[in-house]
Amino acid sequence: MGILDGRVAVVTGAGRGIGRAEAIALAKEGAKVVVNDLGVERDGTGATTQVADTVVEEIKGMGGEAVPNYDSVTDPKGAENIIKTAVDSFGRIDILVNNAGILRDRMVFNMTDEEWDLVIKTHLYGTFYCTRAAAKYMREQRYGRIINTSSHAGLGNMGQANYSAAKEGIVGFTRTVARDLGRYGITVNAIRPRAGTRMTVNPELKAAWAKMWGPEEAERHAKELLELFKPEEIAVFVVFLASDFASNVNGRVFEVWRGHIGLFAEPVPVEQILWKDGSFTVEELIKALPTTLTRDLTAELPPSGFKV
Repeated sequence: MGILDGRVAVVTGAGRGIGRAEAIALAKEGAKVVVNDLGVERDGTGATTQVADTVVEEIKGMGGEAVPNYDSVTDPKGAENIIKTAVDSFGRIDILVNNAGILRDRMVFNMTDEEWDLVIKTHLYGTFYCTRAAAKYMREQRYGRIINTSSHAGLGNMGQANYSAAKEGIVGFTRTVARDLGRYGITVNAIRPRAGTRMTVNPELKAAWAKMWGPEEAERHAKELLELFKPEEIAVFVVFLASDFASNVNGRVFEVWRGHIGLFAEPVPVEQILWKDGSFTVEELIKALPTTLTRDLTAELPPSGFKV
C-alpha cells in the first residue's frame, strides 16, 4: 500500500534525470504513471521513444503501472494528448509534474532568437499547455496536484538568460494558477531542485561556473552535484506534494536537495523605503536615493549565492 494508491500521475520529461526519479517514486507509492518524454538531447535535438519506454519497463518491473507518451509539451495539441493519455489509459488525471526542459545556454549578446524561443517554449509554454489541459479534468473532479519545476537559475545565472526567464516565469505562473484553481481542490506548487543531471552538469555551465568561481571551484561543484545530489532526493519531496498530506500547501515555492527542504518567503519590499506626501521629482530622487536605497549598490554583481 502506498500513499498514492488509486492516483494517476503525468510526469513530463520523465525519461531521464529528475523526471525519471519522480516517475519511479510516484509509482512506488501506488500511482499509475504516464511517462512523457521525446527522448531528445539536452539542447532539444534528436528524438527516440526508447527513453520513455525504458522507464515504463522499469516501473512495470517493480510491479507498478505505467504507459509511455512521446508528445511534445511545446505543442498545445501535444500537451492535450499527454493528459488524454492518462485519462484514456487510467480513467483520470490526479497529479501533473511539469518537468520537461532543455538548455540552449549563451551569453545574451550572442543568443539567437531560436535559442531564446526554444527554451521559453519548452519550459514556460510547456508548463502552461500541460497545466491548462490537466486543469480541465481536475476542475471537474474537484481534485488535483500540480508541481512545477523552477530553478535557482531564475535568481540569476550567467549565460542562461532564456532559461532564467522561463524558470522565474514559472514561479509567477504558479502563484497565480494556485489562486485560480485552489477553490476546486487543486493545489499548484513549484520547486527549485538541485541535483546532478545532464541539465545541471554540462560543458557550457561548467565554463560559466569557472568564470564566476574559478576552474577549481567549478570542477569541485560539478563533482559534488553528480556524486551527492541525486535526483531521487527531489522525487521524495514531489511525492509528498502530490499526496493528500500536502492538501494545505498551495501557491508555494520550495528549494530541495539532499537533506534540505526550504520554503521561500513571499516577496517583500526592501528594508528601507522612501515616503513622501505626494509625488517625487527627479531632483528629489537624485538627492535622496544615493544616500538611502541605492547607497550600497554596485554595478558589478556578485554570484547569486545559489548554485544550480
